[in-house]
Amino acid sequence: MLGLLLVLLVAAAVCVRLGIWQLDRAQVHGAQAEERRIAALVAAEPVPLEQVLAPQTSFTGGLVGRKVEVTGTYDPAGQLLVTGRVHDGAAGSLVLTPLTVTVDGEQAVLPVVRGWVAEGGTVQAAPTGTVRLVGYLQAGEAPAGTITDGHTEAISPAQLLTTWSGPIWTGYLVLVESSPAQTGELALLDVPSRAGAGLNLQNLAYAAQWWIFAGFALVVWWRTVRDEALDGSPHEVVAA
Repeated sequence: MLGLLLVLLVAAAVCVRLGIWQLDRAQVHGAQAEERRIAALVAAEPVPLEQVLAPQTSFTGGLVGRKVEVTGTYDPAGQLLVTGRVHDGAAGSLVLTPLTVTVDGEQAVLPVVRGWVAEGGTVQAAPTGTVRLVGYLQAGEAPAGTITDGHTEAISPAQLLTTWSGPIWTGYLVLVESSPAQTGELALLDVPSRAGAGLNLQNLAYAAQWWIFAGFALVVWWRTVRDEALDGSPHEVVAA
């Protein structure tokens, strides 16, 4: 019996170790896949925004990082600083400016992250007149705090709708190119990442399977110990 218990414990330990190894492979393979995805997004030609996403329509995960082009006019009066954002290890804010776009004869608002500025940095005004922008799409964030004094904590279309009016896009644009070009100290952001990116789901599933096997071995070990203890317990002798 002792030999069986030892085998079960060793099997559980091996399964746990294999699960950890598969988790490591999931991270490595996921990171490699994300690098390939980002390279493809950077190399892709932009498509017109209205072909992939209309105002007031749901933003799907597959649109994250999609390179698009759009033409419109900035509304400098609605510009906001999205506080508490770190870029290259430094604290600062994102510069969020509404872009008025004409879609099917009606005006809609697209939130545009024109870049990042360090704390205390100077934010130059957005280009005036008609601009052509190229950038990556990103999903809107959950509401946080309130929009006060030109500052906000989140890029939430639901919150922005009350400040900028609508209709509004449910995602936002991370700026890559602007014509005419913008000036100032703004640092452009990298390609947006998808939620859960960086993990390979197949390897992650293998890791879960190994941990389930480990749990099963421990359950068998526990039941074996329990049954052995019950079988060896003294029984009361009932007098005739």
